Amino acid sequence: MKKTTIALLFAVLFLVLTGCSDKSSDGEKSTADTGKEGTKEIIIGVDDKFAPMGFRDDKNNLVGFDIDMATAAAEHMGATAKFQPIDWKTKETELSSGRIDLIWNGYTITKERQEKVLFTKPYLDNNQVVVTLVDSDVKAIEDLDGKTVGVQALSSAGPALESHPIHEKIKNITEFADNVLALTDLKTGRLDAVVLDEVVIDYYMTTEEGVFTKLDGSLAVEEYGVGVKKGNEKLLEKLQKALDTMNEDGTSAEISTEWFGEDKVLR
Repeated sequence: MKKTTIALLFAVLFLVLTGCSDKSSDGEKSTADTGKEGTKEIIIGVDDKFAPMGFRDDKNNLVGFDIDMATAAAEHMGATAKFQPIDWKTKETELSSGRIDLIWNGYTITKERQEKVLFTKPYLDNNQVVVTLVDSDVKAIEDLDGKTVGVQALSSAGPALESHPIHEKIKNITEFADNVLALTDLKTGRLDAVVLDEVVIDYYMTTEEGVFTKLDGSLAVEEYGVGVKKGNEKLLEKLQKALDTMNEDGTSAEISTEWFGEDKVLR
């Protein structure tokens, strides 16, 4: 009887140790490892205050054009999308460190960024524009002479403004963590204008009618792409294939029409 009891105790101990070993192994999985129901999980870095590309609705749910596009693309890749709000100033660092797998939230393709990350083909056009209040005395870009202008920190708005001759005449350029804060300061009179993505201000001009106006002209013509970590050509290839399939089967057009009222996706 004693031998039997000892044997049973050793068997139980073996099962416990085996179970602990399995749990330890699972805890070391990377961001692209197994998610729900055995599918791969792709971690996507987003600015969750960048409407209509990715933002919080009145129930604090993360919604937007890029959110829907990323969710659909992940499904085409046999994966699940997990969205990780990040500080936009550190987006490339988050990607290179492996804490996220993709940057996907109105991410403008630039030569400087192409040196740091891989990009998909462009999927949406955009412009950097100057926005003021409807009753502002700033009626043209030239009127920014001596004014205070806001931009999102480390976005493409800053370089777009710097490339224009008016940049040298602006009194002060203030950087903000996100466009929402910049537009808030514009409404309260602490700014005379804000430079930001046209796709963003178009959204706010429909949700806050009679508040903002765009000045004529564009500071820069841009294209959005999805950023992938340098060296991860395999993921880039799979993602681009998914996007191409979505363009062919009408998924992209459907998502674009839902958010913009028309099919604006680049082919």
